[in-house]
Amino acid sequence: MKKNYLNKFSLKGKLAFVIGGMGLIGLETSIAIKSAGAKVIIFDIKKNHKLLKNKKIEFEQIDCSNLKETEIKINDMIKKFGCPDIFINCSYPRSKDWGNSSFEKINLENYQKNIKLHLDSYVWFSRVIAEKMKKHKVKGSIILLSSIYGIVGQDLNVYKGTKMTENMTYSVIKGGIVSFTRQISSYYGKYNIRVNAISPGGLRGHIAGSNKKQSKNFLKNYITKVPLKRMCSSEDVASAILFISSDASSYITGSNLIIDGGWSII
Repeated sequence: MKKNYLNKFSLKGKLAFVIGGMGLIGLETSIAIKSAGAKVIIFDIKKNHKLLKNKKIEFEQIDCSNLKETEIKINDMIKKFGCPDIFINCSYPRSKDWGNSSFEKINLENYQKNIKLHLDSYVWFSRVIAEKMKKHKVKGSIILLSSIYGIVGQDLNVYKGTKMTENMTYSVIKGGIVSFTRQISSYYGKYNIRVNAISPGGLRGHIAGSNKKQSKNFLKNYITKVPLKRMCSSEDVASAILFISSDASSYITGSNLIIDGGWSII
């Protein structure tokens, strides 16, 4: 009997929860998952009614800074729609003073606040969903968004000629997510629950924590170091998440899929 490998990429009949689903990566991911046949529920602090209506995607407003309230809302959605087969966290919660997270400018309050907002929310919501998948005997896929700066140090040369700086807290958060991915996948593997991280390289778009676009100098400096000679796009990341969400990756867990155009190999 001839095998149809394309069927392994189908998400027909699957339910997906996407935290941070209105962001640059999150929205593209939600659309990709939806196009593969899954029912998608977006959790985010911001929303676009018209866009979501056109894409036939459900929405639940959350604030990642409130872990207890967000957990309640996740449980409410599980009661309403069922336990998700796919859980994707691509949120980017951060404080208003996130831009002051360099080694020179950061203070203790800024550091602790962003660890709680970002790393703690990723860890806690993953555990909540994994326990639900275990209870409902769902062979689930949990996907957490990390970064190349979770595996390598920041190259300060890319900031030359710009007003951008390194970010001390970001590396702690993203490195923690990669490490946590290994730990949680080790524990929940026996329940047929897979957990993987996705680590994109520099994403073309606005500067995190600001509405300003990336400067020409930064783009030039960054692309010079990338073997593929371009920035990462949201489509690049969404396509990889689609693969990890599907049965085509059924024997992959505890991995950190690097999507950086070759940045980290040099």
